[in-house]
Amino acid sequence: MAGFKAAFVNETVKLLKKKKIIAAAVLSILAVLVGQAAVTGIKYGFGLRVAGSSEFPLVVLSLFTYTILPLFATFVTIDMFNGEFSSNTMKLTLTRPISRFGVYSAKVLNAALFIAANLLFVMILSLLAGLLFNPSSASLTGIFRVVLSYAATFLPVFVFTLLVVLLSNLIRGGLAVFFLSVLLFAGLNFMGIIFSKYSSFFITSMFNWYTLWISESANGFKIFRQLLILTGCGIMLFTAGYYWFDRKDI
Repeated sequence: MAGFKAAFVNETVKLLKKKKIIAAAVLSILAVLVGQAAVTGIKYGFGLRVAGSSEFPLVVLSLFTYTILPLFATFVTIDMFNGEFSSNTMKLTLTRPISRFGVYSAKVLNAALFIAANLLFVMILSLLAGLLFNPSSASLTGIFRVVLSYAATFLPVFVFTLLVVLLSNLIRGGLAVFFLSVLLFAGLNFMGIIFSKYSSFFITSMFNWYTLWISESANGFKIFRQLLILTGCGIMLFTAGYYWFDRKDI
């Protein structure tokens, strides 16, 4: 564990130094501001109440999870693996007294940390914006629904990131991994629409599964079934990614 902790801290420091973190934060702020400006403009321009203080973060989440979050999670993951392999810094990392599994786990955990931190950042921003511009509709129940929705969104996005981890260890070029990830993202969404009965087996179609958690009549069996599917896919992708990471010739 001492070696793993050192590797995790090292990966966290490298992650914080990446310019993509700043870009993701700036775009997240802009997304919240643009969304709030649109909601306010519709409210005062047409007299329509589009979203209250508790509904606005959910509107932001529905757009954020299909655009900025998976895009930058893909960028960060590619940098962690393909970027280090292409710059030969992976050799220095693996010469330290830690197993390859420890290095791999530290990188995957940092990818999870990035996703969780990004979701938390956007949730706080959107809640503050909603409370500032429409405080009369605020309620503890609504805030709890928002927190639950953002927490539930973490798992499907993380499982998709594990798919990118697998591709990053299968393919040497980072640009090829990025374009293949985009194609898979679009393809999985398309397959989820065409084969709606089997949409639970397509990872990206579950980016909005938080709606099951906050619905008035929550379907506990369906939530549990999708949780098992996501967990199973995550375990398989994590294992396959490590298999190819361990086989790489440094």
